[in-house]
Amino acid sequence: MNFVKTTDGVQIFYKDWGPRDAQPLVFHHGWPLTADEWDNQMLFFLSKGYRVIAHDRRGHGHSTQTDTGNDMDTYATDVAALVAALDLKGAVHIGHSTGGGEAARYAARAKPGTLSKLVLIASVPPVMVKKPGNTGGLSIEVFDGFRTALAQDRSQFYLDIASGPFYGFNRDGAKISQGLIQNWWRQGMIGSAKAHYDCIKAFSETDFTEDLKKIHVPTLVMHGTDDQVVPFEYAGPLSAKLLSKGVLKAYEGYPHGMAAVHSDIINRDLLEFLRS
Repeated sequence: MNFVKTTDGVQIFYKDWGPRDAQPLVFHHGWPLTADEWDNQMLFFLSKGYRVIAHDRRGHGHSTQTDTGNDMDTYATDVAALVAALDLKGAVHIGHSTGGGEAARYAARAKPGTLSKLVLIASVPPVMVKKPGNTGGLSIEVFDGFRTALAQDRSQFYLDIASGPFYGFNRDGAKISQGLIQNWWRQGMIGSAKAHYDCIKAFSETDFTEDLKKIHVPTLVMHGTDDQVVPFEYAGPLSAKLLSKGVLKAYEGYPHGMAAVHSDIINRDLLEFLRS
């Protein structure tokens, strides 16, 4: 297994497939998942000649189950350590949900020459929680409910999310995949309950407004209009407006986990953006 060791001694697990001289794509997973969230995309883009890389965020998957550093600043620093260790140049960073926040914070601080493009898929920026100056967000009580459910019965909570709002399987006529549900649960349960608990605050309360303003590479913002986890109207359109080179692509009726249930469409549009 491949690991990068951070300055505070945390081991970050990563996958790295493809030619070392090919353009690198770096994938950032959502909460509380792992690099495995991107298996479909990694196989697809590997077949197109790209170098594909995905890591497990600290406290998630095979990375160290630390009880510290479960915040966006540290997540971004961990990504920078991975980029430096692999000596990546001109990489495209692709983030989903919480991973979109992580990718945005990293991109705002990326060293010149290391980043060429950015993709935010159903991502948490600019800020999820309702607060002064962000009256359109979700109530803090929503995220308090997440924390309570996680602490009481994490296993059942994860099953409820995967079988319901994440993939839109609670919608009439949805084509339900038990495999996706079980794989979501599997990824969540191999991570740290403490890290996942802390990450709820990281993804819901971090304000990425200033990060987005600092990003000057072409950025594709992809968001489904029926996202029940990160509501479309509070995220995608607002992020695109804050980005100097941001383009919003809205997907009518698509759920939060659209990269899995509509992988053919998402992969096609990602490839078009990469080649543009």
